[in-house]
Amino acid sequence: MGKATGFKEFSRETVPYRDASARMLDFKEIYTEPEPEHLATQGARCMDCGVPFCQSNHGCPISNLIPEWNDLVYRNQWQEALTRLHKTNNFPEFTGRVCPAPCEGACVLGITNPAVTIKNIEAAIIDRGFAEGWVVPEPPTHRTGKKVAVIGSGPCGLSAAAQLNKAGHAVTVYERADRIGGLLMYGIPNMKLEKGFIDRRVALMKDEGIEFLVNQDVGRNVDPQTLIQNYDAVLLATGATVARDLPIEGREGPGVHLAMEFLTANTKSLLDSNLEDGAYISAKDKHVIVIGGGDTGTDCIGTSLRHGCKSLVNFELLPQPPESRAADNPWPLWPKIFRVDYGHAESAEHFGEDPRQYSVLSKAFLRDEAGNLTGVVTVDVDDKLQEISGSERTWKADLVLLSMGFLQPEHYINDALQLDIDPRGNFVASKDDYRTSVDKVYAAADCRRGQDLVVRAINEGREAAREIDRDLMGDTELP
Repeated sequence: MGKATGFKEFSRETVPYRDASARMLDFKEIYTEPEPEHLATQGARCMDCGVPFCQSNHGCPISNLIPEWNDLVYRNQWQEALTRLHKTNNFPEFTGRVCPAPCEGACVLGITNPAVTIKNIEAAIIDRGFAEGWVVPEPPTHRTGKKVAVIGSGPCGLSAAAQLNKAGHAVTVYERADRIGGLLMYGIPNMKLEKGFIDRRVALMKDEGIEFLVNQDVGRNVDPQTLIQNYDAVLLATGATVARDLPIEGREGPGVHLAMEFLTANTKSLLDSNLEDGAYISAKDKHVIVIGGGDTGTDCIGTSLRHGCKSLVNFELLPQPPESRAADNPWPLWPKIFRVDYGHAESAEHFGEDPRQYSVLSKAFLRDEAGNLTGVVTVDVDDKLQEISGSERTWKADLVLLSMGFLQPEHYINDALQLDIDPRGNFVASKDDYRTSVDKVYAAADCRRGQDLVVRAINEGREAAREIDRDLMGDTELP
């Protein structure tokens, strides 16, 4: 624990973002540099709570040793804090930036007071570790002679590759895009996760002996059956990349895009040419409507603002959440409360109001005689999502971004494999062993369980690696 009475003496103070008016002018990270003294004080708020729910199933899916490294930061023992952090988390530089922090929602202090700033402390530990040179390649001391192919280089694929390599197996990661990182690279915009952090970690993993292959689209230009023949195990970590669409009147035609089309093209153009090649969907001088909330919706808002959109509205189908936990949302469950994320704050700064409109159902996209998008027709709904008569409205729109979640993995990789598929379209694999219905083929994270958090993808990658190692060697020492 931190200071015995710290939770009584100190208030929660998060590390602030850069000023909204300034950060909207670029795609650099929104975060500011924390002071060690500030973090020590926040670490001191960690209680001697007996049962740390922050690292339980309700809190951290990878069971981070949160009270331990909070205490070590409070005591200025940063290198030891990094050691404890890396015991459970392969990539704290990712989760410390993009994870919504369910650990804070399950913090025992949060029952009566604002939770400990766990996410801030996590990010600071790993950033200092790299700055001080404490994070170095750690190649295995022996090789088993076994070969494993990992399909997909998102958080699940990367964590599985890291663990399997640590066990001594020869690991090759296949990625269909032109850069390694999957969702981390192209699904999360630069202002939330600068891509240099991904490149830095991948370079370290290469030095540890992992092979990475890009532009390798398994199921299209790479035969899955050949991989099964050439490797001792194949892990599918392809994600759930089939997005939920909105098949209403006027959907077909220019101006309506899935969120990932918008975000992926923007990040690729940014990395390739600093947006100078024009190979992205621009929101400049357009009336933008984002349909759907969540992190992806916020990222569409933030990106549209940086392009220079003319107006911005965000439709949410559900009612506005309460300011504090509702009676049916008790601790330690994730608090379903009203939050203002970075994109909402930026929009309020620029346009003078929060962009979100709650309890709104989209009915039709309007187009002119040339087929150009001109607007969206909506109707308000009640708490039971029933349409309210007479509430129809028309909104001006030149660009609509659909951010309504993801349904299942793409199935073309399965044309040659013929894996069993569950009713939701996911690859069937038990969480006990991650085996699919095809010998030597395993599946983990979003392609197995459906869309979920980065931290849960890391957890399933680690668990799948453990079970693959057990199957290959008869036993395993992987956690």
